[in-house]
Amino acid sequence: MRRHRRMAAALAGVALLLPAAAACGGEDSSGGDGDGLVIYSGRHESLVDPLLKRLEEATGTEVTIRYGNSAELAAQILEEGERTKAGLFLSQDAGALGALSKAGLLEPLPGQTLDEVEPAFRGFAGDWVGLSGRSRVIIYDPRQVEESELPASVHELTDPTWQGRVGYAPANASFQSFVTAMRVLEGDDATRQWLTGLKANGAEVYEKNTPIVDAVDNGEIALGLVNHYYWYNKAAEVGRENINARLHFLPGGDPGALVNVAGVAITAHGGQQEAAQKAVDFLLSEEAQTYFAEETNEYPLAAGVTSPNDDLPPLESLEAPEIDLTDLDSLEETLAMLQEVGMV
Repeated sequence: MRRHRRMAAALAGVALLLPAAAACGGEDSSGGDGDGLVIYSGRHESLVDPLLKRLEEATGTEVTIRYGNSAELAAQILEEGERTKAGLFLSQDAGALGALSKAGLLEPLPGQTLDEVEPAFRGFAGDWVGLSGRSRVIIYDPRQVEESELPASVHELTDPTWQGRVGYAPANASFQSFVTAMRVLEGDDATRQWLTGLKANGAEVYEKNTPIVDAVDNGEIALGLVNHYYWYNKAAEVGRENINARLHFLPGGDPGALVNVAGVAITAHGGQQEAAQKAVDFLLSEEAQTYFAEETNEYPLAAGVTSPNDDLPPLESLEAPEIDLTDLDSLEETLAMLQEVGMV
């Protein structure tokens, strides 16, 4: 229990430094009664509320949803322990799921559920599965950068060639997960050196991904570090013919090519396992996976669904680094490093 409290405190500290959580939706969370289900959702209400309404209709389950950021909600589940009010945890990030898995607070999933998703996109302990994937990419302005000049690694961004020409969002959860992956893959010393070099090279700081996309598109900077779907969201908004920026998917298992997931898990002590399993089955269904493909422009991970974006590289073609996504749980250490180098 003492270990759980330390981990909860660490995740709570992470949550304070992440972007402000969305207000809780629906009624205040309470324990599951009858066939009801309490969902703690680290995915933003604007993204998944339509889908969760479909879930309620499809499963016949009365759903109560609490919205917040993933680290904050994971910290709450850790603190609640056996008294948790959550039956299902929907996370924006694999790291929060990894923290709960390592604390033993998730229910093992049936084999047929796990088999819906490739091993790379589910928990090593078999207690969470990815629902949708997002690739880290470099967005670039082709008016400033020829394809032949594009970097082959994020490590090249500390070169004087890119001084003052790169945008990033150090306070954004996706950037922090990418830094965590670099720490896991290459070690703390190499990661600290890269962060220090990026800052010293005059990289421009943005609050989140969308302003980076806009800055590159407007020619304010040459390159930006974002998730792939932000380009597609902008394309849906303004029309592809009106976008200057393009995407560059890094090769060779580079940390900058990380494919992270939003995922789902059943809590071990929520007492809502039957209703929660129905919800997981729905979220892996063709209907839900099509929603992720079409509405959020992410990679669907199950049900044989593919992206409708013909120019989006197939998921299996991406040269992402090989990493156990559960290991992205060490956000506390990542934030400490970002603070140490003066990025947050």
